[in-house]
Amino acid sequence: MTDFDVQSIAIEAPARRAFEFIADPRNLPQWTHAFKEADRSSALMQTPQGSVRIGLAVRSSREAGTVDWELAFPDGGRGFAHSRIVPNGEARAIYSFVLKAPPVAQERIEGALAEQRLILTRELAKLKTILEA
Repeated sequence: MTDFDVQSIAIEAPARRAFEFIADPRNLPQWTHAFKEADRSSALMQTPQGSVRIGLAVRSSREAGTVDWELAFPDGGRGFAHSRIVPNGEARAIYSFVLKAPPVAQERIEGALAEQRLILTRELAKLKTILEA
């Protein structure tokens, strides 16, 4: 059983511009499904059970092109998301995202990951549209 998924998308925009947009947590609500608001230390997420305020830490490196997020949930659980922006010429970039299974019971991982995989596909397409505008 796989407990992760890796997706990537080509973006017709400079890697520098893509990095600046993706690394700024205030932009998360523009391209993600669950984030309704976000700043450098917290976020409001919409879940099937309702809205929840979480802790949010962004760790980014312009030199490496990495943007990683740590999510701290009220119940003490932690989630992590990892991504990278790679230049592909002067005016293009490749964005890759490592999706890990959500913190659910083992027997639900495949279903939960499959659902999140579809959501991520839509989110990356939306991100591409925003960055190429």
